[in-house]
Formats: sequence, structure tokens, C-alpha cells
Amino acid sequence: MSQSLQRALIILTELGEDARTLDQLATRLGVHKSTVLRLLQTMEAQRFVTHGNDHRYTLGARLFELANRSLERRDVRTVARPHLEALNAATGQTVHLATYESGEAVYIDKLDATQSVRMYSRVGRPAPLHCTAVGKVLVAAQPRGQWRTIAEKIDYHPFTERTIRGPERYVAELETVAAQGFAEDHEEHESFVNCVAVPVRNGTGTVVAAVSVSVPDMLLDHEQVLALLPRLRATTEAISTALGWSPAPDPRKAFHD
Repeated sequence: MSQSLQRALIILTELGEDARTLDQLATRLGVHKSTVLRLLQTMEAQRFVTHGNDHRYTLGARLFELANRSLERRDVRTVARPHLEALNAATGQTVHLATYESGEAVYIDKLDATQSVRMYSRVGRPAPLHCTAVGKVLVAAQPRGQWRTIAEKIDYHPFTERTIRGPERYVAELETVAAQGFAEDHEEHESFVNCVAVPVRNGTGTVVAAVSVSVPDMLLDHEQVLALLPRLRATTEAISTALGWSPAPDPRKAFHD
């Protein structure tokens, strides 16, 4: 990768987190401000970045246009959207849609809770495989022979006291997920947040996505979140049917039929 391209990608990643000044970007890249300014001017001319009167740079409209086109081409996102909206309206809670890409679980859609509570997650951001419900569902859907390989590559960052810390425990968790047809995140990624996720299948029976509902325990406790499973399963079944799948009568057969 060329040095200029690498620096441009780092700039875009930084701006994806928050607005940055020229000084901040130069410090992050470890180069002179004139070098960064030339890159920013080129990207601004193509509408990939923009800046205001406060001299802080942000992502530009062109990048959002490309991102939206990419997301719109994902059939599962287009098909799932009305069902996710219905689930969000019925529960009032945060709803996620994620897919498994290049060894990562990536959020491709999100509907925030109707309350003021906001989750860490963001569309386009990877979801940790070891401590999110969508991550567990998507890995459990991979061939069992790959579980150990995937498990041993994970960085078991301890987000909370409940976070899974190693491959042995993680593989055991995948067995549980595969057996019961859903996954839980019981305060494993964010303290005081419980989450449950269920897989989505396409017409060939392949698990192509996972849908989850996430709820702070100040709103619903762990058992109340689990009580949302029937509604969540009905949602994923409707999405899967729209993608051409014929649902199995037993929801526990969600993996490896």
C-alpha cells in the first residue's frame, strides 16, 4: 500500500470517530502539517472530507453516498429493514442487524431505542465475536470444524467481569448457541446491558445475518429480555422467508440443519 493512501485511510478512520483539526491529524500521523494539508485538500476536492469555520475536518458527503450505495446492495439489509422497524416499534428497544465478513461480525443496520438510551454500536463497526450476541450467532453458524480456529484468533478483551476470557469457554458457548438456536450477551460487552440474537437464513439455508435486541437492565432485566425471544424469532423468520428460506418447525434447528 502506498504511503499516501495509507495516510489518507488513517485520516478517514480518525474523522469517522470525530471531527479533527489539522494539528490533531498531523500528530496522529506523525508528519508535518503541510503533508496532511495536501492530503486533506485532495480529499476535500473529491468531497470525501469537508471543514467548517472552526477549522475542524469531518467526513464529506461523497463518503456517505458510497457507504449508502454499498449498504443498499446488501439484499438482506433491504429485505430486513421493514421487519426491523416493526420489531423496534413493538419493543421500543435497540435492534441490530449484523453479518459475518472476513472473520468479523459487522453491524449493517441499527435502529435506536425509543428511549434516550444509546448503545456503543454503530453501523459499519465490527462487533466483538466473543461477547456480543450477534457475534456468537454468526460464528456458531460457521462449520464446527472452524470454531476452534476462529476461537484461537480472537483477542479476548475483558469488556466487563462477565466477558468470556478464552477459547475453551468460547467454544463451549458456541455449542450452547448452536443447541438452543439463539445467543445471549448477559452484560458481557457493556455493563448493565443484556442482548439476545437469532440467525437469519437465505434461500439456500445459509445463515447470512443475525438480528438482536439490546436492552439496559434499568428498562428490562435479563429474564424480561429473554422473554422477547418469540417476537425476535418471528422477525428473523419473516426476514428469512422473504429471502427464500422455508422455516423449520423447531426454532432450535437454527444451525447446521
